[in-house]
Amino acid sequence: MQLDAPTGLSPNRAGRSPGGTATRAPLRVAAPLWLFLLSIGMIVAVWCWLAMPVSLGHAPVDLAKKLDCVSYAPFRGHQTPWNSSVIISPDQIAEDIADLAKITNCIRIYSVENGLDKVPELASKVGLKVILGVWIGRDRLKNASLIETAVSLANQFTDVVTAVIVGNEVLLRGELPEAGLREAIRSAKGRVSVPVSYADTWDFWLRYPELGHEVDFVTIHVLPYWEDVPPRAEHAPQHVLDARNKVALAFPGKEIFIGEAGWPSRGRMRDGALPSRINQARFTFDLLDKASRENVRVNLFEAYDEPWKRQWEGTVGAHWGWLDGESRRLKYSPGAAVSNYPFWKLQLGAGLAFSIAVFVTALLARLRSAAPTALPRWLAVAASATVGGILLGMSVENALYESYGFAGLMRQGSLLIAATVLPLLCMNALMSGRALPAFAELIGPREMRTRSLPTLLLGAVLLVTALAATESALGLMFDPRSRDFPFASLTMAAVPILVVTLLNRRKPEVCATSESVFAGLFAAAAVYILLNEGIQNWQSLWTAAAFVLLGAALWSSRDR
Repeated sequence: MQLDAPTGLSPNRAGRSPGGTATRAPLRVAAPLWLFLLSIGMIVAVWCWLAMPVSLGHAPVDLAKKLDCVSYAPFRGHQTPWNSSVIISPDQIAEDIADLAKITNCIRIYSVENGLDKVPELASKVGLKVILGVWIGRDRLKNASLIETAVSLANQFTDVVTAVIVGNEVLLRGELPEAGLREAIRSAKGRVSVPVSYADTWDFWLRYPELGHEVDFVTIHVLPYWEDVPPRAEHAPQHVLDARNKVALAFPGKEIFIGEAGWPSRGRMRDGALPSRINQARFTFDLLDKASRENVRVNLFEAYDEPWKRQWEGTVGAHWGWLDGESRRLKYSPGAAVSNYPFWKLQLGAGLAFSIAVFVTALLARLRSAAPTALPRWLAVAASATVGGILLGMSVENALYESYGFAGLMRQGSLLIAATVLPLLCMNALMSGRALPAFAELIGPREMRTRSLPTLLLGAVLLVTALAATESALGLMFDPRSRDFPFASLTMAAVPILVVTLLNRRKPEVCATSESVFAGLFAAAAVYILLNEGIQNWQSLWTAAAFVLLGAALWSSRDR
């Protein structure tokens, strides 16, 4: 008699037990799917939070109540006042002045060069008053000529020019001694019927109190962002008034005119001072509100963004304006809520597309690979997709605004492209079971070089990333004042490199000495940034952490 097989034996052999293949297969499909949905959800949530508009409860610019006065410079694009031969056309100036007349009663100009001598005449046509500035420096003959021009304009346009300011931060820049500045002020004061002043930072007025005898009123600059210890944006308006009150005590009987007060809308942090659209709008309204209640005159700095300043002051220098330097339009709609990311929907869409691309790349590589794929690898894919999806829009925006000239474009562009391509290449390598290539496999001795095209491509992008990160690290160590923090692009690149390094180990016989050098440099840069920038600057903290991640990835990939 033939016996039947035990009832539990055949199903086990067929792989249909509760712990068998039939159960594991749905899990292998479900885990990546759930991680993908989680990634998409996190990207949407973060961007909705980042772009959330803030209602200030008032209009940052009220067209029914004009500003008292605002600084104006006409330079657009690559036009710059450092080139005396550049003459701004009257039509260009007239176009700006017509727009400014809608939001202010007065403009302050800093020079009578570069075509600015036409401003009083053009301002008279739209009902604007002008505070006329004379830009003086080391060349005394040129100073005398410019003062002569200003005196002539002040006497010709007596109904337009309300004051003449001889010199702007001359003592701060060290271009003239106090005696030379006194002489320049006196040469103008006796020949015009309007008040004459000199403008400098508030602390320099306290250093030269005798200068008060030479002027009709004291013009101080208070830009809280540039203070040695900058206050946070919410405390900056009171800081301006406190500085003004200190100067008022030192010059009793003199009017103290705040000739510059403003906050940047974009750029690198200094301590806890964060340039942003929301902070600029809030600072301006709070300052003007406080100044109005205390009957203090304020000239807002400034009318338009000035792109040329990026060459000297970095990104932040070009974004003090209330009107955009390119479109010449107000940055903020009157009465509307203010967002730091007005194009956030486009940035969100790009981030979602990037996350999908990362998951698709990983899936295609997985389908071509015979190696088993564990959950940690899909978690690594999700981490790279989520980080990249959140930061891509931010990275692109930063690169557009922070790059200036060919060198800046190459620096920002190379890091952005590498940070965008690297997650895709790394996920392909991760799911294919390939380790990160050593730099020696690319540029080492011929016998060590790899012939695999995917490995060569990944190695080339990795090398570009390391070099771009090195340039940023050295810049933040040796020229930090005007350097932006590449935290977004750097993090996009560091995360996929790290996960591939941890999950796909390199063969022990491959030499990776160069990686150790880069890792050491990034670690040193991170320590220096932390010590130099302080713990209140979250941009510097984030950048230091990104350098640590990148350094850790390269250090872990070295030969063991």
